[in-house]
Amino acid sequence: MTSDRQTDQTAATGPTRCSALRAVALCGLSLTLAACDFRQSALAPAGRDAETLADLFWVLLIGAVVLWLLMNGLIFYLTRINMASLPRRWANRLIIGGGIIFPTVVLSALLVYALSIMPDQRAPGDGLTLRVTGEQWWWRVEYLPEGSDTPIVSANEIRLPTDARADILLGAKRVIHSFWIPALGGKMDMFPGRETRMSLEPHTPGVYRGQCAEFCGESHAKMAFEAVVMTPDDFDAWLENEAADARPPTGAEATRGAELFGTEGCGACHAIRGTEHRGQVGPDLTHIGTRHSLAAGSLGTDRADFLRWLRDPDAIKPGVEMPGYDHLPPEDLAALTAYLMGLE
Repeated sequence: MTSDRQTDQTAATGPTRCSALRAVALCGLSLTLAACDFRQSALAPAGRDAETLADLFWVLLIGAVVLWLLMNGLIFYLTRINMASLPRRWANRLIIGGGIIFPTVVLSALLVYALSIMPDQRAPGDGLTLRVTGEQWWWRVEYLPEGSDTPIVSANEIRLPTDARADILLGAKRVIHSFWIPALGGKMDMFPGRETRMSLEPHTPGVYRGQCAEFCGESHAKMAFEAVVMTPDDFDAWLENEAADARPPTGAEATRGAELFGTEGCGACHAIRGTEHRGQVGPDLTHIGTRHSLAAGSLGTDRADFLRWLRDPDAIKPGVEMPGYDHLPPEDLAALTAYLMGLE
């Protein structure tokens, strides 16, 4: 009876274990495949630099798999199939050739290949230059068109034209950051007091996600940005609009919001071109109504998102220096939101 009981238990638990293993395998496979087609995936390249890095990944992966299969296949053959003892001379040859010479040759070839493509990641640009500065915890973005001495200031979003290489100059305030747009290229560290450089050449229009890849404080995970790739004509039109002053508010509610922006002291931290507000502590808000995200990628840009951010910024980005305005009555918050959303 004991044997029968054990057989029944084995029969009952066997399918359960198999089902659990299948479920785990399917979940892992689905997560892996989902990651290959995401706007922040290095395996879904939308630029020449990202394509180069994706090719490097696959070449290194294939090389590693081939090396692993050959070495473990040999070990399996000697320990499971042909288990006869080897002469000492052959054992030494196997260890030296298979354990030292062969891995050294394969890994050296992969290293030479990897180093040969690195200079392309620093190729000179075609005229457009961006300066991106990592703040705590947002991104100051300045466009420096060729032949112009006046930067076009934006924040928390970069826009690039297709099929043109842009130089990106990187710096940081107070702490180290790292600039990374996986779908467009590799990452580059940003240091206080030092300027580093990279270049990107996107080829597929779309909106991609960038991220700080270096721990920089309590809101590091909330320090993202949108990278918008546009056709050259659309980019030129956008850059011309971005260089212009902010539009005056229209409507009673937005006009009231503009007044509140001044009386609440927002202009001490934020700049809005075309107005008396010249603050440099926080992001430039001249055209915040045209951006794809709010609070460095933490929120969308609909009315509810603006209201959430204005009421309690610290609840969304811990440690942020911006004060909350939950002391204002709902109608004043609505007016301030209408003004900001109208800055296009």
